[in-house]
Amino acid sequence: METEYIPNIAMSLHAHPDDQEFSVGGTLAKWAKAGCEVISVVITSGDSGSNDPAKGADYKPELARLRETEQLAANKALGVSQTFFLRYPDGELEPTIGLRKELTKLIRQHKPDVVLAGNPEAWFYGNEYVNHPDHRAAAQAACEAVFPSAGSRLIFADLLEAGYEPHNVKRLYVHGVENPDTWVDITETINVKVKALQQHVSQIPVDEVDKWMRDWAREDAKDKDFEYAESYRVMKISEEKSEQ
Repeated sequence: METEYIPNIAMSLHAHPDDQEFSVGGTLAKWAKAGCEVISVVITSGDSGSNDPAKGADYKPELARLRETEQLAANKALGVSQTFFLRYPDGELEPTIGLRKELTKLIRQHKPDVVLAGNPEAWFYGNEYVNHPDHRAAAQAACEAVFPSAGSRLIFADLLEAGYEPHNVKRLYVHGVENPDTWVDITETINVKVKALQQHVSQIPVDEVDKWMRDWAREDAKDKDFEYAESYRVMKISEEKSEQ
């Protein structure tokens, strides 16, 4: 089991503002602290994230701006280098060829060693949470952008003509899996993860997330030699010979 791999460049691909902080924030903070360039891609605007009966459809642009501001504050706390908002409609995301192409372009442009994404196969967690369809759509598009699209020369040939040469991502870190094979020790960055998540004040009870995150991370680290962890299935897609 490998827990201390640190990429030079990592790209986080997620559906909504706050998805990243709930799932991989501790890992990103740890890698950023170690000198990794972290790039955050938020696919939807999160503009459906309100059930306030006093708010109507005309509130959506304001909410989108608010959520982007919160995400930028969270990314600053984590040490994220660059943030991209793709601004797809919240709640309507599909794993289209267009979305996959847009993610492929970003991967080819920024050349991450690692991409972090959700589990496209996850529908149910326990008997209380049905996974959001945007999460699954984002995860599917992200995984398909990593392989085969980013590294295959003649997929999206117009990207090639525009100068976006193929790039082989070394590792794909998939979170939210039933049987993980890799655990990242986030004991040193659990406080940063909590602080980052607490920036999303429009979405979460900020006084409660500290307990939530510590409980979840402690459970992820169960039977390990550290207190807090984030767990993944890691696909080693294009390892350098020196890393074999």
